[in-house]
Amino acid sequence: MAEYLEVATKGMAAYRVPSLTQPHKARQAIRDAYEGKINPLIGYYCGVSSIPTARVMAQMGADVVWVDWEHSACGVETMTAIVHDIQFMSEGRTMAFVRLPGHDHASIGYALDAGASIVVPQIETVEQAQHVVAAAKFGPTRKGKRSAPPCRWLTGIKDTCINPTRSIWENVNDQAAIIIQIESEEGARNLDAILTAVGDQIDAVWMGTLDMRVTMGYDGFWGSELRFLEIVDLYQETLKKHDMPNTGMCLGHDWVKGANKAFVIVGGDAFAFLGDTATINSARENLAPLQANGKFNEH
Repeated sequence: MAEYLEVATKGMAAYRVPSLTQPHKARQAIRDAYEGKINPLIGYYCGVSSIPTARVMAQMGADVVWVDWEHSACGVETMTAIVHDIQFMSEGRTMAFVRLPGHDHASIGYALDAGASIVVPQIETVEQAQHVVAAAKFGPTRKGKRSAPPCRWLTGIKDTCINPTRSIWENVNDQAAIIIQIESEEGARNLDAILTAVGDQIDAVWMGTLDMRVTMGYDGFWGSELRFLEIVDLYQETLKKHDMPNTGMCLGHDWVKGANKAFVIVGGDAFAFLGDTATINSARENLAPLQANGKFNEH
């Protein structure tokens, strides 16, 4: 597949399919980034469930907007509208990835039916990973149990396939990506078994270091505790063993933290708000001395 040759001019539109109501060829995009055919996918975090805000994000030029359905007051309708606005307002140049609120079959289907790829939090066991894959895939060849949505990709309107020799269901199986998040010591220790069992259907892995550290009794996103660093090493070695792309966050222009990752979140609405908090505090400190006895300075 030669989509990567067009990324420089088209962005993620190089991986779009005939209908933007379908997922992009996100599985291929992640693999191409991992193999160095294209630059790492640059992501922007949508943590506030606001449709107007998402419309702005869609025009910012990111490869991916990560819609955090897990940690936002967001219903199915709002999540679906945000996904559609990201992909339509960007004209396919930006893909939507939805972090799910859990592992339940319905949430997996809702996000995928909206046309997004999915990020699944707090995977700890082989059984959980197998359930996620089954809920995300159609048909027996993938051991899938996903329900086919009769009104999502209407015949002759939205069901045009990139490979017309296969069904819409088989095409979509190969388009939407699945990223699993490892966020506990148990998950890290079981990652080898998880990828052995279903690694062919998992497209990348993300270590959620905040939750990882909370479950280990530590604070903050990172630390130097020996036990924590041992888990990080185990995680990285397991990914290497299974030839699996790593993904993660890289904030504050600390680009070293984005090294060797196929997909990197580099900013987001919540982080921008935090940055402006410093601006507000600076304004309080610096504007007061410029006033003349509470009156505007005539000069």
